[in-house]
Amino acid sequence: MLLAIDLGNTNVVFALFEGRKIRARWRIATDPRRTGDEYAVWLSQLLVLEGIERSAIDQIIVSTVVPRALHNIKVLADKYFGVTPLVAGEGAADYAMAIDVDQPRSLGADRAVNAVAAHARYSGDLIIVDFGTATTFDVVDFNGAYKGGIIAPGINLSLDALVGNTAKLPRIAIEAPRSTSVIGTNTEDQMLIGVFWGYVAMMEGLIERMKREVGRPAKVIATGGLAVLFDKHTMIFDAVDPDLTLDGLALLAERANAQ
Repeated sequence: MLLAIDLGNTNVVFALFEGRKIRARWRIATDPRRTGDEYAVWLSQLLVLEGIERSAIDQIIVSTVVPRALHNIKVLADKYFGVTPLVAGEGAADYAMAIDVDQPRSLGADRAVNAVAAHARYSGDLIIVDFGTATTFDVVDFNGAYKGGIIAPGINLSLDALVGNTAKLPRIAIEAPRSTSVIGTNTEDQMLIGVFWGYVAMMEGLIERMKREVGRPAKVIATGGLAVLFDKHTMIFDAVDPDLTLDGLALLAERANAQ
C-alpha cells in the first residue's frame, strides 16, 4: 500500500492508497516541531482503527511546502515503516514536465503535483484553482507544461486580516450568504458579503483575464477544501476535484515504480 503525504502550510494530509483508490485519509495541523515519533504515535492509532497493519505500507511519497517539516516525515518513514520516502519533484519522483517560468525551482510542490495530476486527467489547456492557505491559480498548457499562475490570499487569511485589524468587527464563519443581495443590513451580513462575494468576483475576474491571455479554450479545475462551497455559487469551474494533489502523488509514485 502507498502512503501519500501532502504537507501544507496549515494541515498535513495522509492518504492511504490501494492501487489508485484512497482507502483512508487523515489530517493533522502542520507543526514543523512535531517529531517523527509523535507522527508515529498518532498515525499508528489511526491505522489500528482502520484495521490496517503498519507492515502493509511499503511505499511512501511526500510533497511539502514546509521544508523544515520534511526531516521529521523522513524519520517517520525510515524508523517506523522501514521505507525511504519518495519526495515529489526529486529523483524517481521527478515531475517530468516543463516548468516554463522565471525560477522553476521556486514552484511549490503542491502546485506542481496538481499540474501533473490535472494534465493526466483532463485534456487541453487547464487553469487549476487550489483553495488552501493561499488560493493559487495555475496554467498548464495542452502539452502538460506549467506556464505560470497567480497567488492570492486565501479567504480565511483575508477574514483573519479583517477581524484582526479592526476593533469591533466580530469573527464569522466562511459560508454562503443567506441572501443573494449584495447590500447587507447588519454588520455580520455585510462582512460575509464582502468576503464571500468579493472572493467570487475576484476569482471570476482573474480567470476571465487568464483565459484571454491563454488565447485558447481552457478548462477550469478546482481543488481544495472550499472548492465545493464556491462551486455552488459560480459557473466558472468545469470540474471540482478535491483529491487532485493526492492523486498526483499517487501518479508520481506509480511512475517511480515503473522505472
